[in-house]
Amino acid sequence: MIRIVGLSATLPNYLEVAQFLRVNPEMGLFFFDSSYRPIPLAQQYIGISEPNFAARNELLSEICYKKVVDSLRQGHQAMVFVHARKDTVKTAQKLVDLARRYEDLEVFNNDTHPQLSLIKKDVMKSRNKDLIELFGLAVGVHHAGMLRSDRGLTERLFSEGLLKVLVCTATLAWGVNLPAHTVVIKGTQLYDPKAGGWRDLGMLDVMQIFGRAGRPQFDRSGEGIIITSHDKLAYYLRLLTSQLPIESQFISSLKDNLNAEVALGTVTNVKEACAWLGYTYLSIRMKLNPLAYGIGWDEVIADPSLSLKQRALVTDAARALDKAKMMRFDEKSGNFYCTELGRIASHFYIQYSSVETYNEMLRRHMNDSEVIEMVSHSSEFENIVVRDEEQNELETLVQTLCPVEVKGGPSNKHGKISILIQLYISRGWIDTFSLVSDAAYISASLARIMRALFETCLRRGWCEMSLFMLEYCKAVDRQIWPHQHPLRQFDKELPAEILRKLEERGADLDRLQEMEEKDIGALIRYTPGGRLVKQYLGYFPSIQLSATVSPITRTVLKIGLAITPEFTWKDRFHGAAQRWWIIVQDSESDHIYHSELFTLTKRMARGETQKLSFTVPIFEPHPPQYYIRAVSDSWLHAEAFYCISFHNLALPQARTSHTELLDLKPLPVTALGNNIYEALYNFSHFNPIQTQIFHILYHTENNVLLGAPTGSGKTISAELAMLHLFNTQSDMKVVYIAPLKAIVRERMNDWKDRLVSQLGKEMVEMTGDYTPDLMALLSADIIISTPEKWDGISRNWQSRNYVKKVGLMILDEIHLLGAERGPILEVIVSRMRYISSQTERAVRFIGLSTALANAGDLADWLGVGEIGLFNFKPSVRPVPLEVHIQGYPGKFYCPRMNSMNKPAYAAICTHSPTKPVLIFVSSRRQTRLTALDLIQFAASDETPRQFLGMPEEDLQMVLSQVTDQNLRQTLQFGIGLHHAGLNDKDRSLVEELFANNKIQVLVCTSTLAWGVNLPAHLVIIKGTEYYDGKTKRYADFPITDILQMMGRAGRPQYDQHGKAVILVHEPKKSFYKKFLYEPFPVESSLRDQLHDHFNAEIVSGTIFHKEDAVHYLSWTYLFRRLAINPAYYGLEDTEAEGLSSYLSRLVQNTFEDLEDSGCVKMTEDSVEPTMLGTIASQYYLSYVTVSMFGSNIGPDTSLEVFLHILSGASEYDELPVRHNEDNHNEALSQRVRFAVDNNRLDDPHVKANLLFQAHFSRLDLPISDYVTDLKSVLDQSIRIIQAMIDICANSGWLSSSITCMHLLQMVMQGLWFEQDSALWMLPCMNNDLLGTLRARGISTVQQLLDIPKENLQTVIGNFPVSRLHQDLQRFPRIQVKLRLQRRDIDGENSLTLNIRMDKMNSWKNTSRAFALRFPKIKDEAWWLVLGNTNTSELYALKRISFSDRLNTHMELPSGITTFQGMKLVVVSDCYLGFEQEHSIEALVEQLVL
Repeated sequence: MIRIVGLSATLPNYLEVAQFLRVNPEMGLFFFDSSYRPIPLAQQYIGISEPNFAARNELLSEICYKKVVDSLRQGHQAMVFVHARKDTVKTAQKLVDLARRYEDLEVFNNDTHPQLSLIKKDVMKSRNKDLIELFGLAVGVHHAGMLRSDRGLTERLFSEGLLKVLVCTATLAWGVNLPAHTVVIKGTQLYDPKAGGWRDLGMLDVMQIFGRAGRPQFDRSGEGIIITSHDKLAYYLRLLTSQLPIESQFISSLKDNLNAEVALGTVTNVKEACAWLGYTYLSIRMKLNPLAYGIGWDEVIADPSLSLKQRALVTDAARALDKAKMMRFDEKSGNFYCTELGRIASHFYIQYSSVETYNEMLRRHMNDSEVIEMVSHSSEFENIVVRDEEQNELETLVQTLCPVEVKGGPSNKHGKISILIQLYISRGWIDTFSLVSDAAYISASLARIMRALFETCLRRGWCEMSLFMLEYCKAVDRQIWPHQHPLRQFDKELPAEILRKLEERGADLDRLQEMEEKDIGALIRYTPGGRLVKQYLGYFPSIQLSATVSPITRTVLKIGLAITPEFTWKDRFHGAAQRWWIIVQDSESDHIYHSELFTLTKRMARGETQKLSFTVPIFEPHPPQYYIRAVSDSWLHAEAFYCISFHNLALPQARTSHTELLDLKPLPVTALGNNIYEALYNFSHFNPIQTQIFHILYHTENNVLLGAPTGSGKTISAELAMLHLFNTQSDMKVVYIAPLKAIVRERMNDWKDRLVSQLGKEMVEMTGDYTPDLMALLSADIIISTPEKWDGISRNWQSRNYVKKVGLMILDEIHLLGAERGPILEVIVSRMRYISSQTERAVRFIGLSTALANAGDLADWLGVGEIGLFNFKPSVRPVPLEVHIQGYPGKFYCPRMNSMNKPAYAAICTHSPTKPVLIFVSSRRQTRLTALDLIQFAASDETPRQFLGMPEEDLQMVLSQVTDQNLRQTLQFGIGLHHAGLNDKDRSLVEELFANNKIQVLVCTSTLAWGVNLPAHLVIIKGTEYYDGKTKRYADFPITDILQMMGRAGRPQYDQHGKAVILVHEPKKSFYKKFLYEPFPVESSLRDQLHDHFNAEIVSGTIFHKEDAVHYLSWTYLFRRLAINPAYYGLEDTEAEGLSSYLSRLVQNTFEDLEDSGCVKMTEDSVEPTMLGTIASQYYLSYVTVSMFGSNIGPDTSLEVFLHILSGASEYDELPVRHNEDNHNEALSQRVRFAVDNNRLDDPHVKANLLFQAHFSRLDLPISDYVTDLKSVLDQSIRIIQAMIDICANSGWLSSSITCMHLLQMVMQGLWFEQDSALWMLPCMNNDLLGTLRARGISTVQQLLDIPKENLQTVIGNFPVSRLHQDLQRFPRIQVKLRLQRRDIDGENSLTLNIRMDKMNSWKNTSRAFALRFPKIKDEAWWLVLGNTNTSELYALKRISFSDRLNTHMELPSGITTFQGMKLVVVSDCYLGFEQEHSIEALVEQLVL
């Protein structure tokens, strides 16, 4: 609710105004008439009947003077209100002259004031000579044209009584609370530049001025005197006594206001417009005084509520707006559709009549004088008039200050406006007062009109005109002509003389950049000026552009633009950010193909090159080139230019072959010929696509690639191939690869219930959350995995039998090959095909994807023959799909998303009022905001619970189970939220409610499109961008994601057709129109990510030489696409030789990068892995990360440094730092133990560091997003820390290894090592108990475990022993026994250390780690560290895990003479304080004895 409080002077028709403000007249209306004035007011009205102008003015001054002197004689102060700034000084001087004439000067005297001498000093400092001169006579002036300091001084002097008379303009009555006993209004005519003439002083002004008469704390009465012409006397008397009611002026601006509401999205049709009009004061007054609004009594009788009149008003306004192209008005349906022009007019506050003028006058090519003339025709300036007394000055101004031709000359109204516009840009000086007013009035509106015209040209795609208008926008903002020198923008810093000389010598920026300081000095004949000019040249914003062009299809190019800032940032000139317009134009047709506003922040300007990517169309025949321009939004002549030549551009061959869907009779399930298999399906017949491919999948061994739209039953097709494998080779395994964890989860849930139990098969899941053990993998028939996990496992395929036992590989969503994680998918398929060729065991490949543009290449790469390729059209859906694409223009993301909420609600009401609706948004925050807005719209339709499909008691039961606060709120209205920030219970509850139609609307993030199969009748995609934390800007969703979201529309068993409504950013509308209907080609993105994959193959022994690497590449999809779309990959020569040299160059560069990072060693012809490379491959880390470890970890690295190194891992590059999260990070940085770099609070690595420290310190995180971020940070950290430990151990650094192990324990338990007590691992621990135990010398859980249960109570005092005992049972109690044994190996005497480990508390039957604050399940493991604590050397490291007992051995290093200080340290990988040290020295002595 918004509370409205209205304040006003006494209103005649206050009841109607109260009704308009929706005030309750009983409680909220307070009306006090003039009798309530705190000080009674005596009013005098004086009329002058003198007809002669000069005599009348003289008389006016005489009367005013008499009234003022009367007041002064009684010891009061007086205020005289005049109506022009110039009049204030004139009147003051006239009063002084009259006082001299009548010898009344002693009345105007302030000599007796005690503070006179003090304040006189202040007055003398003023630069206003009138103020100083009049002060001696106790007279002051006050108007808006004075400096603020002078105005403030005058107000102070008057309130302290040093001034007796104050002559001021009416603004003082409104703005400053300065009362006086006597108030005189001298004349009631004032000049109005808007009306272009004289008008009477308004009633409200008179009342406000009279309100200043009488000072509440000093006076008993006040006096108000109004001196006017005789004919106006009756008018003012009537105004003050009979009090005319206030009428509405709304009709005059109805069109502009209606357009604003349509642009905002609050009014979308005639019905809503009539309702909106019902809220106005106009609708109230229309009924009470219809004649004033042109409504006859017969109309009132026929239509008492005047709803027809309202409708007529709205319709007329809508027709006019439609005619002006400001909106589209569909008379049949009554709907309004906003246009770009309407939005621009609303945004820049441009009147409807001006838009009509621009529609008529704006052309594709115009010169300066035509543009200025067009602006002068704006209706904003229609009230400006030409006066005879101004002509001489205007003539002079035209000749001196107007560089552009003035059409019509100074005697013409538009000519006068043109002169004043040019005068404003030229910073000219004006004498005539009426011209000063007119010029100020014009300059106030000029900037927004220019901006509106620029936006209009930009939206129309006129390149030359857009750039021309942008120049003028900047010219107006900076008051500098485009033809003047660019350095004039530093005119406050650079002397005018230097600038003048630069202009005279014609030295442009490029020439100055190339010149030396001394040459510039010589040029301007002022040596020190050279340095100054050079300095400011460095501040002048300049950027370098470079671009790469990658063809996507024959008609669409992807452009990667690199922007490099090349200037010195100074806050004084550049503020916090500089904005640049990026414009792509065709060199021949002057058409803009792409435009966007790029914001360059101070940090970006210091840092590396900024990258943008966007798509532009290209047409046959090809233009010779496209130009890319970057033009500053605020600096004249700051622009960069780049030319893209199409001279040698090879476009991909156009070949999209689609499989025709045959008209076959649907195949019954009985065709499987197996009762058990038939029972798996709850339908009787396969759908048309499954029928057509049934034979190939179920009765042959062929590889298959199936391209079909989402929702066409591809999963069941894959199951047919699985059933065939179970029939023919039941010992072989099925590997199902899904690129997203969510799809793996869905597959697991689906097959667990349906396939596995009924067929008696074993299935395991492999994702970041679950890593099954070796036994599970060996016995599994079906392995469901993400690409990363399978990549990690299949890297060492030679030693892993289960990898060789794969008979069928199903690749779901294989079109994601082109996405971010595509390279991994590409590598594992290439590897599996390579393994298959090496082991001569055929692996069958089934690829599933959406409809593809280049299915042939994918099929070729997968080894699919002619027979196995099925690529159906996107339109072949079991449920036909109807798609609506709507564009929204807002420049900024959040307001644009906001403007989409109403259309989303309208789409639900139109397309799916009762059926399920999915709304996809880009972020968790947007799920909440969208849902709340939908609830608000439903409430304003008076059906707040229209989306709810369950009775109240069921709802209350559901709400009691929900933990998320926002979800609980939205569920009450039948709207669910779904995003990764919800816990699993809430998420599955929402899914269940939606699937069972208990709630109708589900607002979710894009991940839901992939993971959970929850189709709906209507899908709304609200916005197609997401905030990319890495690049700190909004990026577009991949097309594949959009198609996947659309694919959720239409439920096969319920709907005849599905509907999708896509709300996009206006400029991208045509791009989506194109690609949603024609398939998108899939390109390889392996080229940029080869390093890690090459490293893995070098470690596994697949690659020994450069030739092996080239051979390895020939298995990839990249190799297939190189020949077909060479320009995309930067390949110029497609002949065999060119291709071969491209590949060897690629291999050579990758090898060199790997060698520089220390991961491989290269010799003449071979390449072999190093320790770092092996660790990178084993722990699935980036080569950049291990290289960073190698250079930063030392023999005794501290915990703080380890934490910095861990946070710096490139695995955290993608950690999102969302909008304004740098503020949260700053707050966290104040509360953590180790300092972070405060200049980089928006860096993902700094955020990771803060999250780790918050985890160890058990701090509350600021927002729920941080909780999920922490989960992913902790999840990744385990393998990163283990790799760090391996690097320390391989280098033989004992101290660093142990510190790093402590770091892993800290991650597992969420505690600081040594700073926090290890006893906090116990859930029941509290400060009192901790104090008790410390007093008894107990500081670790291990000490507690050693105390017998019966003695525990005495140790812990009055704390319940059962709780403590229960907690202790969760921890292992380990006993280690060591025995040294001499072994004779090849005649060498060596010592072997036999180690036996027992779990003493065998009732702890699980080896699961007890770590409440770690988000994943993990098994306990132990490190056996053999080292010398004196010399800090590490000899050997072994990692073990066991459930009850374990025997193992370690070799002691040979060639050691002394065993002093040698120890075996047993370290837990998840518990703090569980270390055991065993001396080897004692064992050696025993052995000798």
